[in-house]
Amino acid sequence: MGKNNTLRYHLSEVKAGERRFENAFQGVARMILDASIEKVVVNGKTTYDFGIFRTGKKHIIGMYDELNSFVSYVKDAAEGGSSKEMAYVLVGEPGNGKTFFVEFLCNKYRTFLFEPKNRKYTFKFVSMDKIGTYGRINVIESQTYEDPMILAMNLFDDPNENREFLAKQIGFSDKEIENFYENYRPLGACSGYIWNDIRNYTGGDIEDMLKFIEIAPVPLTESLGTVTGKYPAKDKITSSAVDLLGEESIQRLLHITDTNNPYRFDLRRGALARVAGGGIHFSDEIYKNKKDLVQVYLGVIQNRSIEIDGFKWPIDTLIIATSNNSEFNRFLGEKEEAPIVDRCRICYVSHNTNYKLQKDLTLYAIGNEVRTTLTRHNLHQDPNLNHAASVAIVLTRLPRSEKLTPIETLKLAAGEVAGEKSIKALAEVIDTLSQDPDITKRFGQKGLGQRNMGRAIQLMVESSETNEGECMFAYDVFKALERIILDYVTDANDRAKYLEDLKIAKGMYRERIMTEMFNAYMDEPYAIRKDVMNYVNMIIGIDAENLGPDKMWKYKDPQSSELKALKIDERYIKSVEERLELKTQEKRETFRTSIRKIYGQKISVDPNYDFMDNLELVKAVTDVRLKSDIAGAGSLIGALANRTNEENQKLYDRMINTMLTKLHYCRTCAQKTIEYFCTQEDEK
Repeated sequence: MGKNNTLRYHLSEVKAGERRFENAFQGVARMILDASIEKVVVNGKTTYDFGIFRTGKKHIIGMYDELNSFVSYVKDAAEGGSSKEMAYVLVGEPGNGKTFFVEFLCNKYRTFLFEPKNRKYTFKFVSMDKIGTYGRINVIESQTYEDPMILAMNLFDDPNENREFLAKQIGFSDKEIENFYENYRPLGACSGYIWNDIRNYTGGDIEDMLKFIEIAPVPLTESLGTVTGKYPAKDKITSSAVDLLGEESIQRLLHITDTNNPYRFDLRRGALARVAGGGIHFSDEIYKNKKDLVQVYLGVIQNRSIEIDGFKWPIDTLIIATSNNSEFNRFLGEKEEAPIVDRCRICYVSHNTNYKLQKDLTLYAIGNEVRTTLTRHNLHQDPNLNHAASVAIVLTRLPRSEKLTPIETLKLAAGEVAGEKSIKALAEVIDTLSQDPDITKRFGQKGLGQRNMGRAIQLMVESSETNEGECMFAYDVFKALERIILDYVTDANDRAKYLEDLKIAKGMYRERIMTEMFNAYMDEPYAIRKDVMNYVNMIIGIDAENLGPDKMWKYKDPQSSELKALKIDERYIKSVEERLELKTQEKRETFRTSIRKIYGQKISVDPNYDFMDNLELVKAVTDVRLKSDIAGAGSLIGALANRTNEENQKLYDRMINTMLTKLHYCRTCAQKTIEYFCTQEDEK
């Protein structure tokens, strides 16, 4: 036997800080809190963003409140709070990322344990055939992957002797021993029984007894279900407590002559024993299980032990479960099940309501691989596709409110400016909705989920228009989403709301296309952005003291820190404000003050802020420029629609060329976008 796998060697490594003894909660908390943590403002409230959940190719998007709730639960349990006697249950609509979150956490935890300093260890009993009552069984591994430190705290029947052994033989200080004993638990039934057999065989000589012990790392292979294990809800006939706890092993009974020996039970047959050594047990759709199985969970959650026929095996496991709203509500309706819900920390998971973050989720649905048509040609993506899909799907998740219009809610939830409305208005709406006992009426709890987004993309890709044109045209996503709403949404009220939201999304797409067409006309990707910033700078400079009669104003550009000169064009300012329906001087001054205020707040934090999220202002500037440059958007539509004369054809060709070379369109979506621009569809 090697020197490196003795109990003494393991304890000396723990003493030197090369190995650790901590419970599952402490391990997960350390993993999360050792990574970067940032402060962010979400829906008007300051919250924390944990860096570990934002790493990797396909990481978690949003879920700020849920992650904060989970981290505080784990931290509380790690510090010995009441959370350690509870399970953490994620409840929410299908397709909002519950299972994805748990599986992501499990993957991170396994990666964390692969680091040598974080490895989990367990012990084996060797040379068991010498004892005589174990037949041909030679090596017995701890069934619940108990930590060697648990064995060290249970070497002798007298607790004081154990403390003395750790202090004198290994050299731990009193404080270190006290820390270990905070995580003290007795040996599991079979380990305790076998250790007693060894004690009787050796006459109680600790040195001889330790020769029967070998230390080994806990296997981390995902497919073995060790350290992180998943138990999916099965149907009522095939599921039984055996799947969780284990059962009597006939194979072992052929060897063991002592009928009282608890080692006759094979615990590894169950899902819990494999994660009992500081692992994570994930119970998918926990309330779908039949009652007697949920009762088993009740005992496991509260007592943190596996119990069979009066024998006990203490376990150290973080239990996370998921459930959808309807199953959970059905379960709550059965009043006799109250004790189980009482032992769960419930976290209501909402859909993502920030359309900017949704763009990353939409990318997940579209996929990173190059898409191809049925004839194996590359499939192009309309540059407006992601934006159109993200806005449409997020609008379905936003509840209606008297205080805010859907567009104002959409913009405020993404941290943008929404005219006169402040983020406080959104915070008030969210607080009011959170008072509703019906969970589905709360903010972000209802709407089309990520799976529906995936289905919509599938419908788009399989349509003949997409395959013929070899391009995923943005406007087609609305048709696909409409199909999804009609096919998959069963509630008539929800269906009506979602179809209404789709109309609003189409209106927003229309405004985006107006901006795109102006940029294409001006042969510059950021033409509108420049004009919006010109308006902003003009209303800041109009009252400047150093403004001469030539109306030239010099200012320092916050982006480049260069000195720039700008001619203040009052006619242009007036035209923009007329478009915003600011008829009186008083209204104009109020609007200008609000823009200056936003400028002052935003530029100090983000010098690249460009007011492009202020849709009303962008639309007004677009309209003014289209009217002044092309004698009306109508005539540009006319020129593009009627290409019988050479001049109109040249304009069309030049715009198509700009769209292809500078704006990332392909010929199909460029032509379709111009075609759409020339119709009167979705005009507000």
